This record gives sequence, structure tokens and C-alpha cells, in this order.
Amino acid sequence: MTFSSTTPILRIFDEAKAREFYLDFLGFKLDWQHRFAEDLPLYLQISRDGCVLHLSAHHGDCCPGAALRIETDDLQALHQELLAKAYGFARPGIEQMPWGSADMPIHDPFGNRLIFTSAAGT
Repeated sequence: MTFSSTTPILRIFDEAKAREFYLDFLGFKLDWQHRFAEDLPLYLQISRDGCVLHLSAHHGDCCPGAALRIETDDLQALHQELLAKAYGFARPGIEQMPWGSADMPIHDPFGNRLIFTSAAGT
């Protein structure tokens, strides 16, 4: 038996804000989107490199306020990329953690916390 990758589902409430934050600011790309009908909530998949996230406006899929850690091999480059965008709602900083990793937490517009991290010891 083997396990595969994990795909977190994050709650969103506003499609335009979700696209602005995840696509324009964080640099993810839209892989696909789905609605059961035109007047029903949106469900979509976004990705950047090997990181895949699902975003859902469906109230039963997940709760706002989730936290997830996303490992990157060049946290400094990501930090500089995001600061250069001068996004009005987030100016993330890098924190050195006592267990050895460097973390850059960012809250999305819906209360979810994404922690971009370099692994301890790298």
C-alpha cells in the first residue's frame, strides 16, 4: 500500500478576490473549474509547480480558517517576487522558526493561512 499526494480544499467566498489573490498575487495557474449549474458555487483547481490546491465556494466542502504548509526550495526568491507585486492586502515577511525552518505566512482574503516554508536544515 502507498499513499499519494494530498490536495487541500480551501474555502472561498468571492470568486474575484480568490482569482486576484491566488492567481495574480501568488502566481498559481487555473487548471480547471466546475459548477453544477450557472447559479451554483464555483469549485476550482489551481497549481504552481508541484503544489495543487482546490478552492471551493460550496459551504459543505470545508471551513474557513484552515492552515497549510507549502514547502519551497527558494523562499527568498518567492518573498522577493511577492513583495515586487506591491499587493495591497499582504506584505509577507520571513520568520526563522526555532525548529530550523524559515516560514513566510500569508492569510488569504477568506481567513485561510498559507505558510510557505523552507524545510529545516535546507
